[in-house]
Amino acid sequence: MSEPVDAGVAVASDDASRVAARLRELVEGHRLSPAQRRIARYLLDRPDRAVFLTSVDIAEAVGISQPSVTRFAFALGFTGFPEFRDHLRAALRDGRQPDAGPAPDPIQAMVDSEIRNLELLRDGLGATRLGEVAARLAASRPLPVVGLRVSAPLAHLFGYLAAKAHPDVRVIDTPGSALEDRLSRAAQAGATWTLAFGLPRYPRELREGLIWARRAGLRVALVTDHSVGALAEHADVVLTAPVSSQFAFDSQAAPSVLCAALVHSMVYALPTEEQAAIEEFENTAAERRLFLPE
Repeated sequence: MSEPVDAGVAVASDDASRVAARLRELVEGHRLSPAQRRIARYLLDRPDRAVFLTSVDIAEAVGISQPSVTRFAFALGFTGFPEFRDHLRAALRDGRQPDAGPAPDPIQAMVDSEIRNLELLRDGLGATRLGEVAARLAASRPLPVVGLRVSAPLAHLFGYLAAKAHPDVRVIDTPGSALEDRLSRAAQAGATWTLAFGLPRYPRELREGLIWARRAGLRVALVTDHSVGALAEHADVVLTAPVSSQFAFDSQAAPSVLCAALVHSMVYALPTEEQAAIEEFENTAAERRLFLPE
């Protein structure tokens, strides 16, 4: 990335700390596209100069178009780039003191955002409701589990763990007609529910798959990051976990914890003889020496 012409102009370190804090507050509260994240990272790396940069400066430095910088300002809730820059400049005039000690490491700040997401998950996760959803999933035989694109790994994680006790878990990560066929076969085999993971960015094929699942007679439990939206309206039950957009690609710490909590609750909703399958596996694993000693 090239530096803008006026890169030598900078504010004092204390002022830069206040600008950086204001930038982090803005970015943490909004979902940004990959290009917009690059803009945010560029500014966060240069808080001492951010208030002097024009949209042209930023566009040239980041390697994007000037309208993309304007859309970045729109995404943060401003009417345009000038209003966004004025908001940053206001940090120089407010009475807040910079955070004590050195500015946080950028990666540590990203981890902090995930810690806040986990706290939000904890505060909003009701054990009773989770248990009710888990019981419905446990009773579905078979249990189709859907996850496309970035959500596929979570679907496979859930399926891998749940299959240690549930007798018929079917993970589906292929979109289109193959997804429709497998959902239909699951319904014909006696399935009553399907579990879907739908995290950003939301595939159009997943929405179509949820529509098909309900058409096939299945009820849908959806794990996503918002309780309303294009996917949620096609689900019977929605379980939410916030996703962090601070990293180059979304981090899914909270959804992963929700996945583990859902498996945990589902296992204990299964009949005792099926729960015993987990203990049986542990015994045979020890006999077969499947794992290295801890």
